Amino acid sequence: MQLPHQLAKHIRGVYFGGNWTAVNLKDTLTDVTLAQATHKIDGIHSILALTFHIGYFVGGTNEVLRGEPLTIRDKFSFDYPELTSEEQWQAFVANTLQEGEDFASLVEQLSPEQLLTPFDDPKYGTYQTNLLGTIEHNHYHLGQIVVLKKLLQHRT
Repeated sequence: MQLPHQLAKHIRGVYFGGNWTAVNLKDTLTDVTLAQATHKIDGIHSILALTFHIGYFVGGTNEVLRGEPLTIRDKFSFDYPELTSEEQWQAFVANTLQEGEDFASLVEQLSPEQLLTPFDDPKYGTYQTNLLGTIEHNHYHLGQIVVLKKLLQHRT
């Protein structure tokens, strides 16, 4: 299996399961309510904020994978929308999961050689470095979401 396909498998693992951590965004977020998603514990980012943060970087990466310039900036990565209904929250989660599938599909289309080329601008490193970093970043924040969810469930 070529590296782009292996990377896509890891991306799908963090979003939909089948990874070593035995957790994924879809299953983790399925039964989270809007009240839980927006609740902050001791000033820690909320589940909504972390989910947005994951999607923000994946969305920006997807733009580059589609041949567009990199437009995202770290300073905006926690500027999540105000959601006021369960329907908005569920649509937000569905969009996040769709972006994850789009991410995996776009990565599968890369050639192994393209992984070694600069990602948008040489100062950002290669495609491979950015894709691996994004996967690690997603797992890191997924772990935070899992812990927050457990804390919230324990409190209610």
